[in-house]
Amino acid sequence: MPHQLVEDHDPLRAQHKYTHLYTDLLRTVRELGLLRRRRKYYLTRIGLVLAAFVAVWVGVGLIGNSWFQLLMAGALALVLTQVAFLSHDSAHRQIFDSARWNDWTARLLAGGVIGISASWWRSKHNKHHSGPNQLQRDPDIDIGVIAFHPEHAASRTGFRAWLTRRQGWLFFPLLTLEGLSLYVASMQHLFRRSATRMERIEAAIVTTRVAGYLTALFLVLPIGKAGAFLGLQLAVFGVCLGGSFAPNHKGMPLVPKTMKLDFLRRQVLMSRNIRGGVFTDFAMGGLNYQIEHHLFPSMPRPTLRRVQPIVREYCELHGVKYAEVGLFTSYRIVVDYLNNVGLRARDPFHCPLATQLRG
Repeated sequence: MPHQLVEDHDPLRAQHKYTHLYTDLLRTVRELGLLRRRRKYYLTRIGLVLAAFVAVWVGVGLIGNSWFQLLMAGALALVLTQVAFLSHDSAHRQIFDSARWNDWTARLLAGGVIGISASWWRSKHNKHHSGPNQLQRDPDIDIGVIAFHPEHAASRTGFRAWLTRRQGWLFFPLLTLEGLSLYVASMQHLFRRSATRMERIEAAIVTTRVAGYLTALFLVLPIGKAGAFLGLQLAVFGVCLGGSFAPNHKGMPLVPKTMKLDFLRRQVLMSRNIRGGVFTDFAMGGLNYQIEHHLFPSMPRPTLRRVQPIVREYCELHGVKYAEVGLFTSYRIVVDYLNNVGLRARDPFHCPLATQLRG
């Protein structure tokens, strides 16, 4: 079972030491001007993505009743993935100095263009950032279809146990359902009884977008082709988003719920960067610089590449392990990890983080 780690005979002294490390790094990054907003970059990118969104729907109208519409469904999914990345950046307040402008930009992109609640996503994502891979704190490793912890897997029986034993191999097929899952969870959040006034406004935006999307789809296509269009779009959207988020933390150490870690190690040791060039940056929305993003959540996306060598060198200097692998290697790690959780669910669980830090 996960256990509390005692790292120093004087825990307060150790905690102060590591807290000071992050403060020094933050000061360096701030002095270099790497936290400055990049409004021109973002406004240009938002304009291009929205133009692509309009172009897809123009294409849908021009193609009409044809199975070639499935190509447009795939294109729409790719465009919505880029919109999701922009909404993510805005929710982290990377675009504008004004919190209000950032919040409304995230709300309109997520709710008005994608049809998903930004407030629901922000609440969930903020919890993830505050305790990545920490049991009973990070919602991304909560009990669900996929079991991320042996205790979760061991409690399953019947079909769920069968699925869990094969969950690594089934991970990518299951991602085809991730898009639908996002919409369902978003709606449940917005239409709960305790929804705030702003969430009710957001619910109206999301409902209008979803209703308009379905109406346009069924006006252009017969029910069978419209259903195929919708299914493919949701499947590709889910795979694109899941394929961007999964490599960043899955297979990295899990943090016991009682473990106390300073900010720098909490973010670096549980995150993984993905090597690649401009295409990787585009396809993953900058999330391939996951370590830098977790250390500086409000840092604009195009700056993450510039700060990476600084962070990597700083971590190496102070003995904090910095994980970076290729994209396909990261997927192999995720599959192996999930299969290992499922197949060894009833074995005693050994905390890799404790082993790593004990020395």
